[in-house]
Amino acid sequence: MTYKIGDVLEGTVTGVQNYGVFVSLDNHTQGLIHISEIQSGFTKEIQDIVQIGEQVQVQIIDIDEYTQKISLSRRTLEKQFVRPPYHKKRYFTDKKQQIGFRSIEKRLPKWIDEAIDALSKSKA
Repeated sequence: MTYKIGDVLEGTVTGVQNYGVFVSLDNHTQGLIHISEIQSGFTKEIQDIVQIGEQVQVQIIDIDEYTQKISLSRRTLEKQFVRPPYHKKRYFTDKKQQIGFRSIEKRLPKWIDEAIDALSKSKA
């Protein structure tokens, strides 16, 4: 096999499946563009992006050394990578108030009494 990871090649789309696109690199070699490597961002329908017989430019991102299967990408060749929106999780803290576990310490005796009462009622 004369191909290596990082090569940028022209290929012909030979098949479209829900999980990706098969691309013929030459008469004897074929690779797969996984749906996650078709384009940056979310891809709902692959058929809206590529069609069978279309010429596409791809980059080799992996070659399985045992099976010789080639993984391809169109996403790595895009001018600007579009990141999916990132939502930072926010958690409530009382860090600024610096009360730590004092609020738990105040309520703990009451919680213990309530738990003992609940257990004694359930046994009766």
